[in-house]
Amino acid sequence: MPAASRRPFGQNYAFVVAGAIFLALLAAAGLRAAPGVLILPLEKAFHWDRASISTAAGVGIFLYGLTGPFAAALMQSFGVRRTVTLALLLMSVSTGLSAFMTASWQYVATWGVLAGLGSGAVAMVLGATVVNRWFVAQRGLMLGLLTASTATGSLIFLPGMAFIAEHGGWKPVVITVALACLILAPVMWLLIPERPADVGLKPYGAPEDYVPPAPIHAGGALTYAFGALGRAARTRTFWLLFLGFFICGLTTNGLVGVHMIAFCGDRGLPETRAAGLLALMGLFDLFGTTASGWLTDRYDSRKLLFMYYVLRGLSLIYLPFSDFSIVSLSAFAVFYGLDWIATVPPTVRLATEAFGERDGPIVFGWIGAGHQLGAATAAIGAGILRASQGQYVEAFIIAGSAGLVAGVASLMIRRRTAAAVAVPA
Repeated sequence: MPAASRRPFGQNYAFVVAGAIFLALLAAAGLRAAPGVLILPLEKAFHWDRASISTAAGVGIFLYGLTGPFAAALMQSFGVRRTVTLALLLMSVSTGLSAFMTASWQYVATWGVLAGLGSGAVAMVLGATVVNRWFVAQRGLMLGLLTASTATGSLIFLPGMAFIAEHGGWKPVVITVALACLILAPVMWLLIPERPADVGLKPYGAPEDYVPPAPIHAGGALTYAFGALGRAARTRTFWLLFLGFFICGLTTNGLVGVHMIAFCGDRGLPETRAAGLLALMGLFDLFGTTASGWLTDRYDSRKLLFMYYVLRGLSLIYLPFSDFSIVSLSAFAVFYGLDWIATVPPTVRLATEAFGERDGPIVFGWIGAGHQLGAATAAIGAGILRASQGQYVEAFIIAGSAGLVAGVASLMIRRRTAAAVAVPA
């Protein structure tokens, strides 16, 4: 292989790739967190009702998840570098265009449809694809770190966006997100080789006799995405993981991510303080999700999921009945933050075990679609409940109860090996 195509650090260049992907996931997390900051400023600027504003967030979250399996297959055929770069450009253009909106349907079109499709390619399936491609050792830990970028995105962006929104309105927020995505697009193109073999490397920790899965033929992304779904849908494991991740989305970014700032506003807390609570959750999720990856390499993923979902459900049921003091909200933020997306590493582990290295990321993309379907349900449903009931109490109790159901469902998963699922060559 020509020397010019090689990269420094040997097999450790896998960590450079992981770092670049971390930045891309961070930007997508900031984009998806922004609608929670924009609810109150858009109400003030355009007098749109909360249900209409929540619809844009719900559509964006749903498409963010629905895009996942197709994006995973597209990365296998069209390429990770091309897919991520184009997705970041789409995210930049769509959010930038929203600076000119004057009607609520334009908010749905830009932040809901276009930004949802773009960010869906820079999501959990991207982390799973890159980790499976570039790492053999420490997969759980690396996936935990990449997944934590969602929390880190909130940690970095939310307080700043809330400050900008409080002092400058909604428009500077959307311009900031657009510029961040635009800057990252060429960085991805420069730093990410398509595969380790393209730069004369093997995945990190791979043995000498390691043979990577055969790539999908270009143009076969759509067929393969549905083919992987068809194979997986015949198993009990898929549907239990899908149910769990539906509830995972219902209890995290759809409810807390979109409505927490508005919920705190109903209780008299200013936007910046509420955004600070979400940022605190993000900080602790950075530790919680990384630790979850470490635990996933060592313990039964089903038991980990049971613990995560049950603890999350109980915390959500508690929140509406707390006194909303700084002490109680901070305790909730720390406890809930540790569990925010700790479910991802064990879920990816179970999907890879059951469906193999090639099907695994694509199947996880379909499971991730369930996550975002649940999140969209919560984003829209909580907005409707707030508009009709004047409060969020019912939404949090429903979500918390669902978390308990997800915990029980996780224990019903049967662990399988990849050899049990036939994958065509």
